[in-house]
Amino acid sequence: MVVLDALEMTDKQAAHEYIQCQLNFPDYYGHNLDALWDMLSAISEPLHIILINASQLPANLGGYAELLLTVFIEAAESNKALKFELV
Repeated sequence: MVVLDALEMTDKQAAHEYIQCQLNFPDYYGHNLDALWDMLSAISEPLHIILINASQLPANLGGYAELLLTVFIEAAESNKALKFELV
């Protein structure tokens, strides 16, 4: 299980750097939504991702917050190894 804290995602760049670090994505991770989708859809071992303080995302990321959450939700729906939860 990996816990992501939305309070750490203060802007787009910080969000992707934090996600990369917490999920141990490789150095070539592209720091964008397409790259996030690619990484999440490639997960083959069971992984449960919990996002805490999600209500803070819109204040930090504006409209990008909804896009980011959509990538996590849809990746979890399409990848049986991935579970995503908002707390």
